Amino acid sequence: MLTTHFEHLAALNKAYLWNPFTQMKDYNSTDPLIIERGEGVKLFDVQGRAYYDGFSSVWLNVHGHNVPELNQAITEQLGRVAHSTLLGMANVPAIELAEKLVKIAPNGLNKVFYSDSGATGVEIAIKMAFQYWRNRGHQTKKSFITMNQAYHGDTIGAVSVGAIPLYHDVFRPMLFPSHVIPYPYAYRHKGGAEAAKEATLTALRSLLESHGDEIAALIVEPIVQGASGIIVMPPGCLREMANLCRQHNVLLIADEVATGFGRTGAMFACDLEEVSPDLMVIGKGLTGGYLPVAATLATDEVYDAFYADYEEQKTFFHGHSFTGNPLGCAVALASLKLFEERDLLEGVKSKAAFVERKLEVLKERKHVGEIRQQGLMIGIELVRNKESREPYDWVDRIGVRATMRARELGMLTRPLGNVVVFIPPLASTEEELNAMVDILIESIIDVTEGGTSA
Repeated sequence: MLTTHFEHLAALNKAYLWNPFTQMKDYNSTDPLIIERGEGVKLFDVQGRAYYDGFSSVWLNVHGHNVPELNQAITEQLGRVAHSTLLGMANVPAIELAEKLVKIAPNGLNKVFYSDSGATGVEIAIKMAFQYWRNRGHQTKKSFITMNQAYHGDTIGAVSVGAIPLYHDVFRPMLFPSHVIPYPYAYRHKGGAEAAKEATLTALRSLLESHGDEIAALIVEPIVQGASGIIVMPPGCLREMANLCRQHNVLLIADEVATGFGRTGAMFACDLEEVSPDLMVIGKGLTGGYLPVAATLATDEVYDAFYADYEEQKTFFHGHSFTGNPLGCAVALASLKLFEERDLLEGVKSKAAFVERKLEVLKERKHVGEIRQQGLMIGIELVRNKESREPYDWVDRIGVRATMRARELGMLTRPLGNVVVFIPPLASTEEELNAMVDILIESIIDVTEGGTSA
């Protein structure tokens, strides 16, 4: 019996491919979704069905898919050189991109160290912070502070400063321990936003006062904590955390992998509170969502601790084969040019306000506990009981069911437990956002109320 193209690919997927963050027994029990091409804010599967990209292909697409200017940048660079190492030499796009990143980054971040993913960028920041203190003769400063429910990637160092039990506990015997303080989650705090903020600052202040001499750095997802369910910080919290770190001689690492490049309404989330960290990690939207390039930006002070005579052995011995890949750097430059030409940041602000108004209809639904939003990062938390805030049990798979219903209606996204995520490409038009939010609303009502919209 002849098989279709889809059936052939589905069989190969089940036979050979191990998908990330995916329980393969579940995945293999149904027909897989296999994407073949993209156009604008839509993706098309091998069977010809179209879907809105409602989560920017895991939070990284900026300008849409198959963008002529970005395609051209890669093609032109491909005609020159596809890759050349940065170990002991440089390449043109890597240099030009580094200059551009320094100009748009928070003040003081003047050095750029490339890598190939957010996790490796975090790994670099952790190692830089650790070696920084050693190079300066502070041998005791070697531990890190992270925040409850933090996610910074899946490499060993990044997991060591992660605090989501579902993702991280199985690896705990392999990891170095970190100090954990609460993230200011207003919804689950009886006193609301200000009380949640004060609880975080009190915990940080106490820890720094008692252990500051042994702490190398605090790592934080600024303004929005992503994988924990799109948790938005109360105003002023990040700025006060940064001040406490300065007072106690502790480095601040800002993980802007998810929040960077316009996602929160500013180029970087740190910009929202005029915070300049000592180290900042960027990725995802850096190349417009095209190629895997990340970077760790450092201050001159951090850089200078490694700048020494060869005999002192203060070199930062870290690198990746594809560090500063010319193709990736070229498309990143083209992406940043589009930010300027299309005034994308200003557009995000108006689009975010439009989405916020559209989602008002969900606020009174009995199974919508909270809608959390910063720019075009939105998380809609579904609860069994709105009054008591009783959550759905994990076996209910309410988030999975809502996103699968959205797929049936023509939009792709992924849940974070009971939180339905909506993170569309920044270039989405209001018409496209209107269609996507309509699907989102219908999907949530369908799975929580059996389809009643009244």
